[in-house]
Amino acid sequence: MALIVQKYGGTSVGTTERIEAVARKIKGYVERGDQVVAVVSAMSGETNRLLTLASEITNAQSSRELDVLLTTGEQVTIALLSMALHHAGLKARSYTGGQVRILTDSEHSKARIRDIDDQHVRADLDSGHVVVVAGFQGVDEQGNITTLGRGGSDTTAVAMAAALRADECQIFTDVDGVYTTDPRVEPKARKLDRITFEEMLEMASLGSKVLQIRSVEFAGKYNVPLRVLSSFEEGGSGTLITFEDDSVEQAKISGIAFNRDEAKLLIKGVPDQPGVAHHIVGPVAAANIEVDMIIQNIAQDGTTDFTFTVHRNDYEKALRILEKTAKELGAAEVVGDDKIVKLSLVGVGMRSHAGIASTMFETLANENINIRMISTSEIKVSVVIDEKYLELGVRALHEAFQLDAEPKRV
Repeated sequence: MALIVQKYGGTSVGTTERIEAVARKIKGYVERGDQVVAVVSAMSGETNRLLTLASEITNAQSSRELDVLLTTGEQVTIALLSMALHHAGLKARSYTGGQVRILTDSEHSKARIRDIDDQHVRADLDSGHVVVVAGFQGVDEQGNITTLGRGGSDTTAVAMAAALRADECQIFTDVDGVYTTDPRVEPKARKLDRITFEEMLEMASLGSKVLQIRSVEFAGKYNVPLRVLSSFEEGGSGTLITFEDDSVEQAKISGIAFNRDEAKLLIKGVPDQPGVAHHIVGPVAAANIEVDMIIQNIAQDGTTDFTFTVHRNDYEKALRILEKTAKELGAAEVVGDDKIVKLSLVGVGMRSHAGIASTMFETLANENINIRMISTSEIKVSVVIDEKYLELGVRALHEAFQLDAEPKRV
């Protein structure tokens, strides 16, 4: 018998027919002897519908009341799934985040989990129930309903798995695993059997949409084996996300990630003196704009050029701030570009293989793709290139590193 926490996203429970299919899938696990906790999202489109209703009332919404509103979406799903499980002949009980007692801080719309009281859930599991938990939500010390923000249901599932010391946390979604890159860009992309938490964290932070970074961080921190599976295909083993060990396939590169939502800002001719970097980045950070890659070039005339990237949604705001800063510093010019992308190679195998960056640069050069910025870490090499070359770059690198081939096991 295994204790398994399963998460089903909005598309997986988007209709009553799909909810019934989820109930049948869960029944299969129960019939083989497993205990199951199912964490569910709101039905696809429901959260947007609720947000539209709120905007029709006012654009100055109370964050507390918005959380109260949005959590009703998951409450609908847990009730319907429990009904479907009852109809399938199983014992089931639904729980909102507050009923479980998923305790969070009081940051509405982006709360973080502090503790989970697993007593009632364990009792239900021991009595043969399937426990159905509303994802994305909890309560603070005062009993106020809170939501966990983007990817909140994934985080709920991993947190429940950690609290219950589950054998595995399974994330059911509309893809059947983690791929070497986006199959929509490179049709030869290969599904990975395994990937490390470290690699998955990099992939998630670099634009891979399979899992939200918070859930991967949580799983890694509490050593929760995490598996990505398809809601719509039977029999697949998905991708297991786990700690690196001798059985992990030690390919040089595990995957290629990319992020289309990038923009670049360059301030030229800034006086080269202590504190100038803070003078440039400080006002941007104070405006709650996250800065990503940074490059500083020192010229012989005692000035410096300072380049950094931000999310494309923050581009115009950051540009206005930087133009004001340029006047204060007496800089020569401010240049912006919101038609760029970040392309990254990820793999723990980089630690033991030299020449990864060189091969990447050579491959892009052979395709006449100009590299505008470079950033590296122990298991990642990222470059900024023009947006129009994204798909060509992904396909060229995928072929250069032979990511469509099954890796050799060590």
